[in-house]
Amino acid sequence: MSFDLDLVEARVLGCLAEKDMATPEYYPLSLNALTNACNQKTNRDPVVSFDEVTVREALSSLRDRGLATFVSEAGSRVEKFRHRLNERFNFTRGEMSVLTVLLLRGPQTPGELRQRTDRMHAFDDLDALTHTLERLAARDPEPIVRQLERVPGMKEARWAHLLSGEPAMPAAPYAETAVVHGSPLQERVERLEEELRNLREEFDRFKAQFS
Repeated sequence: MSFDLDLVEARVLGCLAEKDMATPEYYPLSLNALTNACNQKTNRDPVVSFDEVTVREALSSLRDRGLATFVSEAGSRVEKFRHRLNERFNFTRGEMSVLTVLLLRGPQTPGELRQRTDRMHAFDDLDALTHTLERLAARDPEPIVRQLERVPGMKEARWAHLLSGEPAMPAAPYAETAVVHGSPLQERVERLEEELRNLREEFDRFKAQFS
């Protein structure tokens, strides 16, 4: 297995998986909603600014690889999109949540992953999450994730997904900023901003019914 997803493809795939688990009532996603999800300033690293053409091109590539599909819902004139990760890999919900956060935020420690997967799957403890990482790393015929060498100055080693090929080692400055962005206060702010975005999307859909 070698997908070698680029940044756009990984972000698009991660966003589809995230919305599927965290806000299933808004899933599958329209092109506009998916583009907005890719460009979020929270729960994303790096922060990007894709246009709809770029996102659609990534969707076409993901569809060719069997990782995404286009769907038409009854009564809707808007084309929507969903991922096919479960169909392709038969992941558990815990495995899916870990891979999703790795796709959206890059290499992370088990502690960071446990905190950031909470909206999608609540692991009982750090050991449970670590076991999930180990299962993904031991998948046959090829692993989905890999543990990276520990960055000097950090207590824990990071894990990275392998859907984009061999991961690059994060530099030490990345480790310093990750601690700040992973704070409980920052996570609460990110959740509130996510809820506000979902409310806005719901209002836009409601308004569109009368336009």
